Amino acid sequence: MPMSFRFEPGKIMQSTEVRQGRSSAQERATRKWPNLRWWIIALLFLSTVINYMDRQNLSILARTIQDDLKISDLQYSYVVQSFLLAYTLAYLFAGRVTDYLGTRLSMAAFIIWWSIADMLTSLSRGVFSLGFFRFLLGVGEPGNYTAAPKAVSEWFPPKERGLAIGIYTAGATMGAAIAPPVIAFLASHFHWRTVFLFTGSLGLVWVIPWLLLYRRPEEHPRVSAEELEHIKNYGASESGSEEMPAEGRWNYILKRRETWILMLGRMLTDPVWYFYLFWFPKYLTDARHLSLAEVGRIAWMVYLAADLGCILGGYFSGLLIKRGIVPVRSRIWVMTLAAVLLPLSPLIHSAPTPLVAVGIASVVAFAHMSWLICLSTIIVDVYPKPVVGTVFGLVAAGSGFGGMLSTNLVGRAVTAYSYAPVFVAMGFLHPMVYLLIRTIRPPKAAAGGAD
Repeated sequence: MPMSFRFEPGKIMQSTEVRQGRSSAQERATRKWPNLRWWIIALLFLSTVINYMDRQNLSILARTIQDDLKISDLQYSYVVQSFLLAYTLAYLFAGRVTDYLGTRLSMAAFIIWWSIADMLTSLSRGVFSLGFFRFLLGVGEPGNYTAAPKAVSEWFPPKERGLAIGIYTAGATMGAAIAPPVIAFLASHFHWRTVFLFTGSLGLVWVIPWLLLYRRPEEHPRVSAEELEHIKNYGASESGSEEMPAEGRWNYILKRRETWILMLGRMLTDPVWYFYLFWFPKYLTDARHLSLAEVGRIAWMVYLAADLGCILGGYFSGLLIKRGIVPVRSRIWVMTLAAVLLPLSPLIHSAPTPLVAVGIASVVAFAHMSWLICLSTIIVDVYPKPVVGTVFGLVAAGSGFGGMLSTNLVGRAVTAYSYAPVFVAMGFLHPMVYLLIRTIRPPKAAAGGAD
């Protein structure tokens, strides 16, 4: 049978329009986002805000919960210690989990875990159950601080890492800053148990945009060629290696003296920040006799100052790099200035008014967070990317151990004496550790760069 062909221009035009429509839809679906790396940092900032609200809620509600559940100050210190025990132990495997699962999946898993644990705190009936639920919270929360720096190592060149880490870490102090007024408001209108349900639910909502947005730069469909070139080549000579060390992960990490210096540094200096998280609101109510509403009105200043310390500490270290200082040295220069300010701590307890005390505490918090940002960024500067999560976890385990030990000592000091010796002790920790930190040498020091 002879075949016949019919020329139908309408259908050809329609088919062409369909193909063009599909092409346009595909183009829109893969449209590049400018400065995508900063959108990722914005998400990490929010996760850190949530992380700190979920741990800060207990200290703000401490007096209310203690009265309701008949918990003494010493028992309260045991509850805080249970969180810190889990927090410390979890760091030992959180970094390895982060390196194994990758940044995207590990972060999602960690925040889902700790959000559920925070919501379970609403079911507490006494010191044991309260301590158990805070232990579960401590198991999940370290993951934020092993996955986030790994994301920075994947998405940022050395000159921007200090600022990037400073921005997401500022979420910690922002969370601590907004927690007092927000939680005080919620507690004044609802039962304290409702507060834990609210703060815990925030993390579950956060997971949705994270899973939609995060990929490694080379795998991300929305990263532009220009940004990818910037990430890979801008200061690449100063970056940590992309390769796993030949001697293996743990042999390489444990034999480096920097690992032990940084771990000891966080063990001795992070208790200052743990005090401001877990005890400073209590100090204002117990020693300065402020009401919960009054604490909410002024305590935020300490955490806002800490926010500024995060961002400016990272910014100024990056500025020094642009002026020719090698990355590790730029971090240590900023830490020097911070160590000079921390001895102001003993003046807090003797301040004539609560407002003056909060003002001095704000300076101390600013200096400490500038110090912490630079110490954390040193890890990203000197270690190969495949082991960054593991190193962060190991170093942060020192932080958790120091926090756990110091919390017990603070509880005993406050019960037997007062807050005065606590503030005095906190004034000398950073200058002492600085003597060790300044011995860290930059990698490839001979390659150049000002010292």
